[in-house]
Amino acid sequence: MAQFATLDDIADLAGKRVLVRVDFNVPQDPVTGQITDDTRIVAALPTLRYLLERQARVIVMSHRGRPKSANREDSLAVVADHLKTLLLPNPVSFIDQVVGPAVTSAVKALPPGAVLVLENLRFDPREKANDPEFAKELASLADIYVNDAFGTAHRETASIVGVAQYLPKYAGRLMERELKALGDILGHPQRPYWAIIGGAKVSDKVVLLDKLLDQVDGLIIGGGMANTFLAAQGFFMGASKVEDGAVVTAKELLRKSQSNKVPIILPVDVVVAQEFRFDAPSRVVAVDKLGDGDMALDLGPDSISQIEAVLAPARTVLWNGPMGVFEWDAFAAATMAVAHTLAGLSAAQVVVGGGDSVAAVHKAGVSEKLTHVSTGGGATLQFLEGKTLPGVGALMQERQVEE
Repeated sequence: MAQFATLDDIADLAGKRVLVRVDFNVPQDPVTGQITDDTRIVAALPTLRYLLERQARVIVMSHRGRPKSANREDSLAVVADHLKTLLLPNPVSFIDQVVGPAVTSAVKALPPGAVLVLENLRFDPREKANDPEFAKELASLADIYVNDAFGTAHRETASIVGVAQYLPKYAGRLMERELKALGDILGHPQRPYWAIIGGAKVSDKVVLLDKLLDQVDGLIIGGGMANTFLAAQGFFMGASKVEDGAVVTAKELLRKSQSNKVPIILPVDVVVAQEFRFDAPSRVVAVDKLGDGDMALDLGPDSISQIEAVLAPARTVLWNGPMGVFEWDAFAAATMAVAHTLAGLSAAQVVVGGGDSVAAVHKAGVSEKLTHVSTGGGATLQFLEGKTLPGVGALMQERQVEE
């Protein structure tokens, strides 16, 4: 893939104003107001610490939530407070505005080795609109732009695309790591290369599935979308969630797998329940034995054994999407088994992408044993589909020269 500049390409950072786009879209407990998962904040620390150690003046910007207007719940104030504890002894301050005279003054007063966190970018509607004047206002705050927000690189917004047109631009450590790991799996994976794709809907991932069938040596399908593939093969799926409008698509993908001689591994047994409840009584049945009221909510033990067997020789594995309703312990066995199987593939490059898959490897406690756990959801999917993400494209373009 095309090259982009990284932090290592910046000759001198001392005293420079550096505008860093991060992804601090983190959840907050509505009762206590505390951040409940700081994974995205921690992921940005290598970039922030690198800049601070070199005495840069760091201006941090991010969106949070989907606000229609400014509100207390989506403010970045709580994030700034949390960041203070993570970046000690470097000072971290917060300003409840995004642009304007007060922000300009705060940046001017910012000492080297300190951080200023701007208010939620989406409190200004010009952010989502990728308004060029808003982008210019943001760019005027700094000498250098760093994008470390891979998770939002698929959004064509002012802070992701617009600002990059007006400043020297660089990929942060997280962005660099994401692009390398995902670029490797797209460009030159070690073989055998297997992909495991789960989740609810075939329609959400049809482009990815089609592309993978041209790349991989084998494809494992789990989760709700496996029901649709099984229905496409003629199996009766009882009360299981089947995406009727995607059955034809599933048949086409199955035909392509035969044509390309790429095996698609589908469940041979499933865990079913008569009610969609975390404590619903369940049993294991073969995929040709579902009754009228049976809902397939997880893969059965034979399906798990089959997955473990085909993955044993793998040298590259991509995992996107859970195998069942893993949020409920009663239906989490297959997803947890996949996570532990991947953690045990010491000779393989294992890349996990997608919010639910990432949550699964954290729940299984194996994230540290995997090659790369992507911070992107939609961004990861689009990248693996072969699309140029707007934020990545912006890092690779020549910047505009202001008249």
